[in-house]
Amino acid sequence: MKLIAIFLLFAAAAFAQSDPVNLRTAKGNTLSSPELPKLKLRFDDDFKYAGGQSFILYNVARAEQHFFVDADKDGKVSRLYWVQFEGYLPSNTYAYDYDSPKKVTIGGLEFFADVYARKVDPKEGRPDSDGNKAREFLLSKGYKIASDEVMMQRLVNMVTPDNRTELMIIYLEVLTPTGLTAADLNKGGRSESKWPEISAGLLERAIEDLRIIK
Repeated sequence: MKLIAIFLLFAAAAFAQSDPVNLRTAKGNTLSSPELPKLKLRFDDDFKYAGGQSFILYNVARAEQHFFVDADKDGKVSRLYWVQFEGYLPSNTYAYDYDSPKKVTIGGLEFFADVYARKVDPKEGRPDSDGNKAREFLLSKGYKIASDEVMMQRLVNMVTPDNRTELMIIYLEVLTPTGLTAADLNKGGRSESKWPEISAGLLERAIEDLRIIK
């Protein structure tokens, strides 16, 4: 019996480190999650489901990504929702630690809310980062962000009390319609004073086109 227990322990560890499968499913513009957390995310009809993937992130966490895109006939994406369910593996004791002073409530769930304007450079950061994996997945499906100049609203909900499991929703828009760049809007930029109004509008649209059903 002791040998069987040891075998099962190693088998469980090996499964945790192998390529995981998606636990969530999409139908139309609705994503259903059976657990962690149990809910449905429904997006505006302008957004089309582009698919999802699961993987082990940095050998410490299980991540599952799903994407809903607003794209033209050539696959150029002007807006998207990137949904990521993530949780640390049993093999470690890490916990998520967000210190964002801004929080918003959507569908009864509380989210940390951070907003950024940035120029995306695939050569920056780790090749195995969740951001680069997201970009590569979209490219494999025939989608490409229409501009490197973007603004992103990140929303993060702590799913479990121990802060080891999170739901992250990133809403992205290209900056092209504004005629501005990330450098213009960031600190010291020529249009820095416009950022509070622009970022507030981004958050409003992110919430407006998303419905959480528990």
